Amino acid sequence: MISKEQHIKTLPFRVYTGSVVLLILAGLADSIYLSMHHYLVYTDIGYESFCAISKAINCDTVSQSPYSIFLGVPVAVWGVAGYLFCFLLLPFAFSADAGKKRMWPLIFAVTFIFSLVSIIFAVISTLYIRSYCIMCILIYGINFMLVFYSWLIIRRFGEKERMIEGFRQDIKFAFNKRRLFFPLFVPSAVIVIFAFVYFPVYWNLTPPPLSANVPKGITEDGHPWIGGSENPELVITEFTDYLCFQCKKMHFMLRQLVEKNPEKIRLVHRHYPMDHRYNPLVKEPFHVGSGDMSLLSIYAAKEGKFWEMNDLLLGVDISGDKIDIKELAEKTGLDNGKLALSRYDNSIRRVLWLDIRDGLKAGITGTPAYMINGKLYLGVIPADILKKVI
Repeated sequence: MISKEQHIKTLPFRVYTGSVVLLILAGLADSIYLSMHHYLVYTDIGYESFCAISKAINCDTVSQSPYSIFLGVPVAVWGVAGYLFCFLLLPFAFSADAGKKRMWPLIFAVTFIFSLVSIIFAVISTLYIRSYCIMCILIYGINFMLVFYSWLIIRRFGEKERMIEGFRQDIKFAFNKRRLFFPLFVPSAVIVIFAFVYFPVYWNLTPPPLSANVPKGITEDGHPWIGGSENPELVITEFTDYLCFQCKKMHFMLRQLVEKNPEKIRLVHRHYPMDHRYNPLVKEPFHVGSGDMSLLSIYAAKEGKFWEMNDLLLGVDISGDKIDIKELAEKTGLDNGKLALSRYDNSIRRVLWLDIRDGLKAGITGTPAYMINGKLYLGVIPADILKKVI
């Protein structure tokens, strides 16, 4: 009688190993792309990725979340290091004395860990970020395929040894091949450790300090402004939401431009919280608390402390439904009780409603939005507009 296993035709060894090599290279390329993407999301004023498709499918949203950083290094950079480690294992697996069996239990173990991490991040995207990254999903698929192919290689070409024993033998095998081990792993380990220790914290966006040399004031219509002489070359009116990452990034970058070109650029601030409790455009809970934060900053503007309050609300990771009024009051020098009650002041609420109403009339469907010379720009400001005055 022919057994079931005899019916299975085993493909040549190079077919399986070639698939593993291609998958590792694909994972490495994807991780490098995601690392560059993460950097550009935080540093490029006009960047928007190709997969920022919707609220649910948006690579930018995933990169902007605190879960994109692990132990002070972007998760994508950890991915680059992980795939490089797998790639460095391949010369040992392809060596003549590996006998088609050594290093594959180790590769299986490493990629199995990758797959577990993929599951964890998929759960985080579903339950906490509530948005998915297409390129991250591709990484998940690559990890699962790596586990599958390494398992096939062990099953079809390896000896029937326990996985833990095979793992131990692989480590011993790699360490004994000193001509490969030291030239490959020692320099790589030094480079990775150095890179991780001195990795630049570019994602900590902070506003430039308020300078006495940069003028600021209130427009005739009651809107706070900063920068610009009596006749600035460029006046930018921003409509922002305090819980919008892109608003935070764009505002800080514009503030830096104002700081460097105080006579040429004036930035006027207006509120447009995408909080369903305040903005009739939003039909379901979203950015809950951003409306209350706008009310606090409007009160601060009346007391001459708008930019101090604005920078606090934008400059920290804050949950809109857990605003620490006391801390905000202490840092801005405002009265704690009056600041707390300002959210219920009808005159302050009216100022917020007028901003929202004007935004609706202008056709603003999301934040940030900018009015320049009567023209509306959503999300970003074209680079050619800024280049004219810089």
